[in-house]
Amino acid sequence: MYAGTRLTKRVDVCASRKLAGSLVSVCAGEAQLMDTHVADLLRRIREGDPGASGELMPLVYAELRRIAAGHLRRERPGHTLQPTALVNEAWLRLFGSDPPRPADRAHFLALASQVMRRVLVDHARARSSDKRGGDCSQVSLEPTAIAAEASSEDQLLELDLALDALAAEEPRLARAIELHYFGGLTAEEAAEVTGRSVHAARHDLRFAHAWLRRRLARA
Repeated sequence: MYAGTRLTKRVDVCASRKLAGSLVSVCAGEAQLMDTHVADLLRRIREGDPGASGELMPLVYAELRRIAAGHLRRERPGHTLQPTALVNEAWLRLFGSDPPRPADRAHFLALASQVMRRVLVDHARARSSDKRGGDCSQVSLEPTAIAAEASSEDQLLELDLALDALAAEEPRLARAIELHYFGGLTAEEAAEVTGRSVHAARHDLRFAHAWLRRRLARA
């Protein structure tokens, strides 16, 4: 009786494991199918298909909203923009008169994140245009807080000017900051987007951060 009970339990465990494995396989297959669909839509966008962007939006909306929410967490409390509005505004700008030519999904999300930053900078510039000479607080120079500490209009504009200066002097380093801190890409993903090795991507991030430290210290 006892042996039979143990055998039944073992059979149940094996069946559960097989079911779990089947579910994982199904989910992985669906994710792969979606990735393939997104890749095909990005190809059509690169080729100038005007209808591809409308098909792409629902497939990447959740990721775009996550990125938008991340940007807004770094902003002042009570910001007038909400994640949905930020995604919509960025989308309109992204697919305006000069649509993007993203190499892949990671590149597209990084471009979208960069446009979101431009939207927030424009809002900050509009709000601070009549507050010249007010109190200014310094942007944190900690490695993981370059973007996170730009929590006021003055700080965000100060960081934006520093990034523009970096882009004029060292475009590759500016893109490293954009992809990692604002695009949310890992060093591995940034390396894939830029066509560089992971070691080189991390090297660029270190140098870019050092450059911004010096620039912001003089501000």
